[in-house]
Order: sequence, then C-alpha cells, then structure tokens
Amino acid sequence: MQPSEVLPLAEQELFARVIRKALSQGGQYADIFLEERRSTTIHLEDRKVEKVVTGFSGGVGIRLIHDGKTAYAFTNDSSEETLLELARSVSRAASGMGTQLVLDMRKRVPSVRFPVLIPPETVPMSRKIDAVKAADRAARGYHGAVRQVTVSCRDATQKVTVYSSEGFWAEDERVHTTGVVQVVAADGPTVQTGHENAGGLLGYELYDEQSLESLALASAGRAVRMLGARRAPGGRMPVVISSEAGGTMIHEAIGHGLEADLAQQGLSVYSGKIGQQVASPMVTVIDDATLPCKRGSFSFDDEGTPSRRNVLVKEGVLIGYLYDKHTAMVDSRESTGNGRRESYEHKPIPRMTNTFIAPGGAAPEEVLKSVSSGLYVIKMGGGQVNTVNGDFVFEVQEGYLIESGSVGELVRGATLVGNGPEVLKSIDMVASDLGFSIGTCGKDAQGVPVSDAMPTLRISEIVVGGEVR
Repeated sequence: MQPSEVLPLAEQELFARVIRKALSQGGQYADIFLEERRSTTIHLEDRKVEKVVTGFSGGVGIRLIHDGKTAYAFTNDSSEETLLELARSVSRAASGMGTQLVLDMRKRVPSVRFPVLIPPETVPMSRKIDAVKAADRAARGYHGAVRQVTVSCRDATQKVTVYSSEGFWAEDERVHTTGVVQVVAADGPTVQTGHENAGGLLGYELYDEQSLESLALASAGRAVRMLGARRAPGGRMPVVISSEAGGTMIHEAIGHGLEADLAQQGLSVYSGKIGQQVASPMVTVIDDATLPCKRGSFSFDDEGTPSRRNVLVKEGVLIGYLYDKHTAMVDSRESTGNGRRESYEHKPIPRMTNTFIAPGGAAPEEVLKSVSSGLYVIKMGGGQVNTVNGDFVFEVQEGYLIESGSVGELVRGATLVGNGPEVLKSIDMVASDLGFSIGTCGKDAQGVPVSDAMPTLRISEIVVGGEVR
C-alpha cells in the first residue's frame, strides 16, 4: 500500500464502526491497537541448554479517553463481533452525547525507518544454540575460578498497527535481539559476579559487533578481577563515571521523574519545575527514539505518534516532560511520541526510550586527570530511586580508586548514595564520549525495551557507601 492511500473500504468501514461505537456515549479520543509478536528464547545454565522457547501472541486493545480518564479493554479475538462488543464496553465509561465522525483513515508515514540486515527467523535454531554453548565454553575457559555461567539470547519480532479517531492509521515492525551472559567466580569464601549484555532494534547482525563469546569473556574477566578487589572506602568524595558505565544513573535519577504522568500526579521531584534550573549548566538531557539500532527506538510509538528527539533539560534548565496522548491532553500539549505499552494487554503510558546526557567538550582522560583522589566507576549495577524526593542508591559493579589523576586500586562493594537534583547540579565536567547500556524498564507492571547513556563525567562530591575507616 502506498503511503498516500487510504485503507481498503472494508477495513476502513470496520475500524470506523469500532471507533464510533467506542465514542457512542461521548469521549474526546479513541483508538485501536493491534499486535502480533513472534519470539525465540534460548537459556543455558550449568552447561545445559535448559530452555528453548518459541512463541506467538497477538491481540487487540481498544481505548477511550473521556474527561481526563481512560477506559481500556483487550482481547485476542479480532472478529468484528468481538471488536464491536469491546468498543461497547469502553463506551460505558462515558456518559453524554456520542461523537459523530467521518473517518477517512490515512496512513502515517514514518520519519525514520530501521532496516534489519539479518532477520532472526532466517537464522537456524542450531546456529543460535551453538552460539550459546560457545559462550559458555569461553567463560569457563577464561579462569579456573569460574564456577557458574548463565547465557541467554532472545529475539522478538513485533508488528503493531494503530487506528485513531484522529483519522489516521500507522504501522510499525520492531525486531529486537538481545544477548545476556552472567558469570559467577569464587575464591574460597569470596564470590563475585560479572554481567554483560548487548541488544538493540536490529537482527542477528548484533552479534557481528558483539558476539556472545565476547560478552562471556568480559563477564568472566570482571568476575575474576573483582575476587582480588579490596573493600571500597566510604565517605564523601569526587566521583568520575566512565561512559562505559552506561546511563543507569540518568535513567533513574531524572528520567522517570520527567514522565508526565508522575509529574502531573505530584509524584516527581521535578513536578511543576518547567523553566527552573534542575541541573548543572553542563547538563543537557535528551530522550530520542530515532537513534539507529538502539533498544529504545521505533518508527511510531504505541499510539501511532512518530518517534522524535525530545530535549528535556537544556543546559540545566527543565524545558519539558515526556508525554503520551492522555497526559498531553491534560496539559493541553501534543504528545512527544512516548506513549508505550508492553503489549496489547496494556494501555499506553508515558515511558522513556533512549535517554542520555548529551556529550560535552572535555576529553575523557582530562576528566580523570582532574581528580586527585576519588572513585572511578567503570560499571554500574542495580539501584533504587524514590521519584517523589529524588533520593537514590546505586551499586557499583566495578570501580577503582583515583590516585593523583590516574586509575588506582580496584575496589568492590561501593554504592553511590545521593539525591537526583543535587547530584545533577554537582556535575561540573562532561566529556565528549557517549556510552550506552540497555535494559527493560519496569513501570506500572509493564516492561518496555530502553537504552540509556552518559558521557564520562565528574561529580564534584557524592556519598560513596563502603568500608568506614
């Protein structure tokens, strides 16, 4: 179908009837979300391929927005009778005069496309299993201290179509490929873990750049190195976070707080602070779903809004939030293309995509040399954040002492403890590099693929949890 064409008459009439039925008792907006998903997961543990799962799922969700509230219903039966009954169900959330619509459903054209070079379905299952086994062998062969290896790879192809009461329809196909390796090493009573992953909006060309074996060697290397690390010293000190660490801190410390639903409910430390200084003038925060091959990218969000680059904080000043259709209507704004959902069983909500601090002008080595004594973070671990007040705690998976501007002794057990706005205001040096990490972000019992990134940067002072001397 050419981009300028309307839907075939039979389809247009069906979806128009369903949308009109959803709006039959009133409402400002209605849409239909169709999804098909195929996936393969291979999981190896204890030298054995424990799980090989392939699956298909699909269904339809219908949503109505009425007076600032959302009604949502879903089904895996896409028959006309079921769709009309579903629309009738959501229409009961409204009370008033129905909306008479003449819908000439035009196809939206994406501003970006993401070609897949090696579609996962073209790769034989035997090749996928062999790659997982090779990663296990590589990790176990790295060092005699390696005790346990877990390897997983997953690929999924998701096709989504959105039909909107605004008179358009949009479709997107997203191919995600992900590899994860975790290694446990032990030396007597000392046990350490290494973890590496790779993934993005791409096919099996992912492993041309980052093979499962390379992830296994990196994981094993980190686990073994950490066996010889001493306990990190605690206290307030300067911290340099390498771009290798990815953007976990920026994702948690400010990203969730800029999602419009949390900001509107007063559940964000950044609520009502548009136009205010919330970070150092060196900090610009961007959310961008148009980046090629990144895990949080797409052509359209799950409401059919084209993906775009959103500057949220510019030189330390908060200039915007992340909106879906619903929250945008509440604030009388337009959606920023951040309406996302885990599947057809979930309504869309504002979510991050690829979120990062923009690179600065310093060389990475200059940032390290600028600190005479402190902590150098190479790899971040997990963490917890209170979005209401911004307080956070993050684990440091791999860190080194900074001694006279150089990388010193390896340490373990460090945590970063602080407050999002305060730490962002304490960033006083930003390098020109940029390193991404990937994940599946959880919110409201939904998980969506994301990536986040930071350049190498210096925090003038933060509390490091560790050994008290």
